[in-house]
Amino acid sequence: MNPIVVITLAVLATTVRVFGLIGLSILTGWLLGYLAVKDRVFENTYVSVIEVLESVPVISFFPVVLIFFVEKIGGPVGVELAADFLVFTAVVWNIWMGIYQAFKTLPNEILEVSQNYKLGFLERMRNIYIPFSLPRISANLFPSAADGFFYITVSEVISVGTTSYSTFGIGSVLQSFTASNQLNYVFYAMLIMGVVIVGVTLGLREFANYTVSKYALDTDTPITRRGRPRLRYTVRFSALLSRSAIQRLSSYTRRQILGSIRLRRGQAEEARHVVGGRRWSLVTKLVGIVILGLLVWGITVTLISVPTKTWMHDFANTPNIVVNMAYDYLRVGIITLVSLAITVTLGYLLAVNHKAERVGVPLIQVLFAYPAPLYFPLLFAYTLPGARSVFGPLTSEFYVILLGFISTFYYVFFSFWMGVKSIPHEYWEVMRNMGMGFTQKMRYIILPGTFPYIIAGISSTINSAWGGLMLAEYWPGIYDSHTLTVRHGLMKLLDVSTAGGDLALAAWASLIFGVVVAAYSILFTRRMLDLSRKRYVVEEGIYAA
Repeated sequence: MNPIVVITLAVLATTVRVFGLIGLSILTGWLLGYLAVKDRVFENTYVSVIEVLESVPVISFFPVVLIFFVEKIGGPVGVELAADFLVFTAVVWNIWMGIYQAFKTLPNEILEVSQNYKLGFLERMRNIYIPFSLPRISANLFPSAADGFFYITVSEVISVGTTSYSTFGIGSVLQSFTASNQLNYVFYAMLIMGVVIVGVTLGLREFANYTVSKYALDTDTPITRRGRPRLRYTVRFSALLSRSAIQRLSSYTRRQILGSIRLRRGQAEEARHVVGGRRWSLVTKLVGIVILGLLVWGITVTLISVPTKTWMHDFANTPNIVVNMAYDYLRVGIITLVSLAITVTLGYLLAVNHKAERVGVPLIQVLFAYPAPLYFPLLFAYTLPGARSVFGPLTSEFYVILLGFISTFYYVFFSFWMGVKSIPHEYWEVMRNMGMGFTQKMRYIILPGTFPYIIAGISSTINSAWGGLMLAEYWPGIYDSHTLTVRHGLMKLLDVSTAGGDLALAAWASLIFGVVVAAYSILFTRRMLDLSRKRYVVEEGIYAA
């Protein structure tokens, strides 16, 4: 078959694979997010599991599962399921977190309306929870698609031991062309994939604009500039002032009577929802117990399979593991700060400038969606002399942080960009009326208004940077005879341990890493989401007005 046709079919197969699994992520995220906001115990378990699974690099966390798919199921079906599972782990976590964050920050006024109308589960999901989550989902579709394409070369070509398995897609086709030194077809493949990614990005952008315009909370009462009163509202206000004392008293009495009736109805409704809440609490506890049981089972199987002497040796390496983890958290902190600084400025400028947005957003999506293992060696080769002259002994650190930035920047960027676009237009009118400058807008409106989006984006940025670090901290033969490596780093330790066959040490380091990530999710992510719900839900300002 003509190689160009093969490349085109492979790109389409990969695109269908990525977006099919994104759709599965959304469906499961709606159910799990609803369970999480209904029960505190399940919420703690759910958020912690997401944080742990999102942080562990796609290429190293699931070797036992891959062996199950490839060896136990076997054949093309097993390889396809393994590839789908890896792509799923690349795209799902930020979507689940975004849906949970949307459900968590649903204004109380809307929840009260659903209770007053006695809406059931399906009616609440169809009319309230799902529509309210769509702007957050559209914000996370960009990074999920980019993440799926970023890791596609890892997902469609699977190595278990010394044997490689592949399924049809652009990742396997590109590896075949690279292995046979057909570099001209590699460039054709990247060009065709770029065209598809641009088309996908334009479609996602239109979908984002549609969800924001239709499902973002807003009002139809425009805010006018100071000094230019509207006759319509002035007449209404004068009529209110012109009421007699008897009219106002009768209105007050009527409100009191209606209020008492609503209070009794509300008490009955509250009693009914207590019973329903208990039912949901039981369901969420059962789901949480199942998840906890699977985790305990996996840990138990791992502990039993490793000799005690080996565990004692690995336990003695715990201080070294902690030191290497500290180095990586420092790198992740730098990546996060750089990503946030660029996001706050560039994301705001693109959100408010539609002409720049039409060019900038697709360009960022294309640049960050290309599989890094394909082009990063070329980037390394061409820039190495200049980087050495600038960074000197820190050259390796520069490339490690650069690849980590490439692998995770789009999370916080697209989340913040969508948060800015979701701010109700009344706030923009207020900013124009008050003549606010850029700094004032950021301090008083933009940053507080997008705080839930920023927290979700930062959480995904921190948890996803590890994949880029694992690729970069130990990359033998990245170009010619060069090896990109660092002296200290947890991801390097995992790479070297896995390559050397010391899976027990890699498992112990991953376990310690998972405990730290779980603590981070409980102490930081969940508390920040709770804070964003209490103080920084921008839509509630509409009701307060």
